[in-house]
Amino acid sequence: MERLGCGTALVTPFRSDLSVDESALRSLVEWQIASGINFLVPCGTTGEAATLTEQEWLRVVSIVVEAAAGRVPVFGGATSNATLDAVEKARKLAAVKGITGVLTANPYYNKPGQEGQYEHFRAIAESVECKVLLYNIPGRTGVNLEPATALRLAEIPNIVGIKESSGNIAQITEILTQAPQGFQVLAGDDSMALPVIALGGAGLVSVASNAIPVEMSAMARAAMDGDWATARSVNKRYFRLMQAHFWEPSPAPVKAVMHLLGRLPEENLRLPMTPVTDATRKRLELLASQLGLLEPAVAGAGSSRAS
Repeated sequence: MERLGCGTALVTPFRSDLSVDESALRSLVEWQIASGINFLVPCGTTGEAATLTEQEWLRVVSIVVEAAAGRVPVFGGATSNATLDAVEKARKLAAVKGITGVLTANPYYNKPGQEGQYEHFRAIAESVECKVLLYNIPGRTGVNLEPATALRLAEIPNIVGIKESSGNIAQITEILTQAPQGFQVLAGDDSMALPVIALGGAGLVSVASNAIPVEMSAMARAAMDGDWATARSVNKRYFRLMQAHFWEPSPAPVKAVMHLLGRLPEENLRLPMTPVTDATRKRLELLASQLGLLEPAVAGAGSSRAS
């Protein structure tokens, strides 16, 4: 399996009535692929999957798969803290024609031990024939998938990699240096992309690439090709924006930036997520302007919130 490269953890566009904006979602997929993104991840944390009904969740993933039309891999998010529910979700995604696989995070809230996590992920993988990407994000789930457990799971044939969002470079290195050939380790944080790729990682799942897909895919591609001068240059230029996407709880800041750039008709979020404050929006607009991302007519046009 070739290295995955730069994938986007897609936002889910909502209309003002908070229904899913299917047209905007299709346009977003088309723009992402045209911009050089290597794979797409709908209905993850950035996609506000926890606020979607089951029907909406399945619909969003199906739209992304349909719009991608086989041009790039698509891994749909399928996470639950109840193993039986997670298995059922994975099965439903696996039945979507054309899907590449599922991305599934640690079971949250229950705080299971390592053996519980192992059995949870194993049950999911053994319930489907498609590819499975593990997702370790202890900051949101309350539990960490330790390297020894990740390496045990890597022995299961259809578990093909892990999105690592622990922020612990020693832990990520331990997985990278001991994982079987073909097991892909992906940075789960934009700020960790270059270190992880330098250590042998297969790419990243990016929040920033929702707004700057050309730049993030170019950075990842340069790093994987060993062109570190280019990779570092792109990282240096856009690192502040990568950080800015977490000035307030994600995905509110990146949705605000996308709206500023004209890539989202509206920046609506579903409760309990809320749009960024006016003060943060002004800071984001200033930063986008400084980076040359805004058209002259947009820069300084004010920071009125989308209706």
